[in-house]
Amino acid sequence: MDSALTIHRIQFAFTIMYHYLFPQLTMGLALLIVILKGLALKTGEERYHHASRFWAKIFAINFAMGVVTGIPMEFQFGTNWARFSTFAGGVIGQTLAMEGVFAFFLESSFLGLFLFGEKRLSPKLHFLTAFLVFLGSWLSGYFIIMTNAWMQHPVGYVFDSLGNVQLADFWKFLFNPWGLWQYVHNMLGAVVTASFVVAAVGAFYLLQEQNSEYGRLFIKMGVITGFVSSLLVAFPTGDMQGKNVALHQPVTLAAMEGLFETKEGAELVLIGQPDMKNLRIDNPIHIPNMLSFLTYHRWKAEVRGLDSFPRDVWPQNIPLLYYVYHIMVGLGTIFIGLSFLGILLLRNGRIFGNRTYLWAMMLAFPFPYIANTAGWMTAELGRQPWLVYGLLRTSEGASPLVSGGNALFTLLGFMGLYALLSMLFLFLVFRVIGKGPES
Repeated sequence: MDSALTIHRIQFAFTIMYHYLFPQLTMGLALLIVILKGLALKTGEERYHHASRFWAKIFAINFAMGVVTGIPMEFQFGTNWARFSTFAGGVIGQTLAMEGVFAFFLESSFLGLFLFGEKRLSPKLHFLTAFLVFLGSWLSGYFIIMTNAWMQHPVGYVFDSLGNVQLADFWKFLFNPWGLWQYVHNMLGAVVTASFVVAAVGAFYLLQEQNSEYGRLFIKMGVITGFVSSLLVAFPTGDMQGKNVALHQPVTLAAMEGLFETKEGAELVLIGQPDMKNLRIDNPIHIPNMLSFLTYHRWKAEVRGLDSFPRDVWPQNIPLLYYVYHIMVGLGTIFIGLSFLGILLLRNGRIFGNRTYLWAMMLAFPFPYIANTAGWMTAELGRQPWLVYGLLRTSEGASPLVSGGNALFTLLGFMGLYALLSMLFLFLVFRVIGKGPES
């Protein structure tokens, strides 16, 4: 692989992975804030107002960080990936523009009204601002997901005289069947992140024996929403997205599952290590026939392995793809189990005094971030070696005039800047948490 292309890929991977730490929390929190404002409107209890304001502050900090870290990626399309932008700009420019003009403006405008307009607006209007912030953030996610979905499964396009693609069917593009399940799966993953963050703050307050009323509210809310969203991430959304992969990217499915040979009654590998030299899984622990059943609902269905495809269309880093996919699935299973245990403790009234469980929930909050990152790595590594699946290879999309040295210089600059931003972000968030909901 060309050294400049390698640096371009590392730079974009770094900037987008860092950036997505923030939108996933804002999109998840947007829904939880609406729930809190709805409870405040229904019950009239002041604690729900305080709780919604508290999380709105953390939302605002995350939102600002998402804006700051998202802008450089827009420029990278033109600087590092100019040939990709020339090839695909006539299609993906539609959703990227709509995300900025409609969703971002809606979210940012009503976030200001929500934060500063509570004393000037009626309770119902203030609830409406919270709902419109939620709508804007989830619309923003939709347009971005549909952009990525087109790169995974291009639809609604034609080639122009220069060999570039242009949009031919806007509605087919906007409602790409790949993107619909990908969108719901992604947004529920964001709710999982927000739920575990809310529960972690609640556990922290209960362990510290401060803001105990809000600690109980946050742990209860986080456990319930975490359990529901974790289940929905696994089924039906994760299951249906897996079927999309099997239908449209079967070579990706084979690499994700470590299936090197085409089989009838293919096994589901739970644990094992890919051996690329001998094209096998070492030390496997597997469930016989399960992959065939999960993919095609037949125990003896044939699942195509990597041996069914030319090597030049195999994902370029199969071991990494295999591991991040299994990390995502494994953590998702843990989230279901941990939140279900919380539901049982809630029913028995023992959750608030169970310090072991509270410690577990407080320390668990980074893992949804890891799972979401692993999920996106699965999607992007699985699409390789294509930038636009079946149409444009990654090696053909980079800018020819930007050297590896230039890309490395800016990558190091981003790393230093984002390290400073991380410290500022943590300082602001910990300050809000330290002051508590009634500050």
